[in-house]
Amino acid sequence: MTETARAGVLPDHDIYLLDDRFTDEERAIRDKVRAFVETDLLPVINGYWERAEFPYELVPKLAELNVVGTVIQGYGCPGMSRMAGALVSAELARGDGSFNTFFGVHSGLAMGSINIMGSEEQKQRWLPAMARLERVGAFALTEPLHGSDSVALETSAHREGDTWVLNGAKRWIGNASHAHHVIIYARDVADGQVKAFVLERSPEEDFPEGFQPRVIQGKIGKRAILQSDIVIEDLEIPEPNRLQNCNSFKDVNKVLTATRGGVAYESLGHAIAAYEDAVRYAGERVQFGKPIGSYQLVQNNLANMLAEVTAIKQLCFRLVDLHEQDELTSPMASMAKMAAAKKARWVVSTARDILGGNGLLLENNVARHLTDMEVVYTYEGTDSMQSLIVGRAITGASAFV
Repeated sequence: MTETARAGVLPDHDIYLLDDRFTDEERAIRDKVRAFVETDLLPVINGYWERAEFPYELVPKLAELNVVGTVIQGYGCPGMSRMAGALVSAELARGDGSFNTFFGVHSGLAMGSINIMGSEEQKQRWLPAMARLERVGAFALTEPLHGSDSVALETSAHREGDTWVLNGAKRWIGNASHAHHVIIYARDVADGQVKAFVLERSPEEDFPEGFQPRVIQGKIGKRAILQSDIVIEDLEIPEPNRLQNCNSFKDVNKVLTATRGGVAYESLGHAIAAYEDAVRYAGERVQFGKPIGSYQLVQNNLANMLAEVTAIKQLCFRLVDLHEQDELTSPMASMAKMAAAKKARWVVSTARDILGGNGLLLENNVARHLTDMEVVYTYEGTDSMQSLIVGRAITGASAFV
């Protein structure tokens, strides 16, 4: 492009100056996570993604950032603002979806379960080491026959004295193959209610025989996060490892509602990354004697991509405010996840189109964001399920049954 044209180029994706609302502390957190992504994550992640391996080498570097546990107060956690927590998720996803999922499962779902449903003693016992990433967490809710209808889970638990015996199966459980604390949700055969149990092991120990994780192979997205099928057979969990404040699926929903926003923030990160890659490529790729960014069709796509990125960001920031004000409801979280994932899915697909055949190459990153967004569009509640939660709020009638 000419210098005159360059002078009119937007410096980044923030056309509405929404980032101006960040405090100095929030901006500092964003910047240190972004520096980690640029310096440590992006140079190596494509290789791990292609080999379907997890980058264990990056875990100590992530721990050094002091962002694990995000908004949790105390127990060695940073106790940051919800905006800062959202920025951590968005920046990690801007780098890579697999690594962000590792973080979200550990910091959001596993630590969040303990923080929301654990007793004070349990929080003191488990959260500090998890905040230092000396212990990795997993969240075992989804089952082979129960994804969207997770409330119907069949994994059972019955009490024998001071021990609970669990039987069942779990599927798509991130971190489970190498976790030290696995939050397992099971239905108490005595009262029919869902309860949460913490399988605990030290780094030098193997899993007990009653817990058999097998890493799922052949994924087309999120290839660098290890997700497992788990067989649970007569697994013994001591009563002190039952989360004391989980007595029904309503309690589980508190965790899901609190963390669903994280999927919206992740969508934002993927969309920003794909948009930035498309803008950069449009300025560099020359066809028919001119950069493709000078052609009308490409500019139309870039303009609409920017509009969608801006819409996702405004959804996410409003979600942050509602959560901060303790006004966040399940339909609000579902709408944010539904809309953000749908818009981000379109943005990354359009970015791939702008890059043409080069968009299929891992070296250009867009292909990784494209397939990872297919996962984001599905997990923590599919687009259809989120729409039914919102639809129930609109009409007062449940379409689930």
